[in-house]
Amino acid sequence: MAENAGTSKLALARKNIVRFFKDIRTELKKVIWPTRQQLINNTFSVLLACFVIGMIIWIADQALDQIIRLTLAK
Repeated sequence: MAENAGTSKLALARKNIVRFFKDIRTELKKVIWPTRQQLINNTFSVLLACFVIGMIIWIADQALDQIIRLTLAK
């Protein structure tokens, strides 16, 4: 009786895994993939945004560093 329960659990797990991958395949067919030019433009936008934010953080860090140095120097 214990073997039957184990077999049914294994069969159920296998069925769930197969269904999971079928669902993934179905969902990927619904995706609207970007064109090459859209991908290039979006990548450039993201890199530019990262650079600008990085510069803002660097400037703030430098300013705070100078403020702390001036405060502790006295």
